[in-house]
Amino acid sequence: MANRAGGNNPAAEGFDREGSDSLAIVWADAVMKAQGGREAWDNTRYIGWNFFGNRKLLWDKHTGRVRIEVPKENNTYLINVNDEQGRVQVGGREITDEQERKEWIDKGRQIWVNDSYWLVMPYKLKDSGVTLTYAGKDTLAGGKEAEVLELRFKEVGYTPQNKYRVYIDPADSLVKAWAYYENAAMDTPNFMSPWQDYQQHGNILLSENRGERQITDINVSENVDETLFEEF
Repeated sequence: MANRAGGNNPAAEGFDREGSDSLAIVWADAVMKAQGGREAWDNTRYIGWNFFGNRKLLWDKHTGRVRIEVPKENNTYLINVNDEQGRVQVGGREITDEQERKEWIDKGRQIWVNDSYWLVMPYKLKDSGVTLTYAGKDTLAGGKEAEVLELRFKEVGYTPQNKYRVYIDPADSLVKAWAYYENAAMDTPNFMSPWQDYQQHGNILLSENRGERQITDINVSENVDETLFEEF
């Protein structure tokens, strides 16, 4: 297993190293390496995607700026998920009331937390607040063997009571499925979905296929039109 380690892949500040186990960390590092490596991930700046045909997002990883478009509601969020500042247009009208604006900015941040996790979760196995443990071996659809990691959360995010199990293909160290549990005490997941169709985007790999739903229009770039973060 040692040769699978991902090299320089330090955990985020606040990662529960004490509660996590060494084998799980080795596999997390292997996943990072398989998807392009930590340096490539850190240097990735702009990521755009369409979340299940419902929302369009553009994320500046380096500054926290996010543009979210919800065409069905005619809503646009121009927010910074780091400092929770920004502007929001609802039904084509910009929100000017300060309290209402803060509530909509928080809603936009929740959208980003959810939609980005569905896209880049494998890069976040050693995130702040995560407790990562090895859950043994299991099988993927089709009978292929998988190594299973369990993620639990400590006072982080909007739903810290959740847990996930991620299924890693030992042949290429890529996450090929995940299971979601609304409550960490649950034994049966609320759902399980595949992570398939990995494609190279910039210097990293991202998966598009979530079974019945797809993440489309994935784009990784070094430069974008800055007005996309400033103008509706």
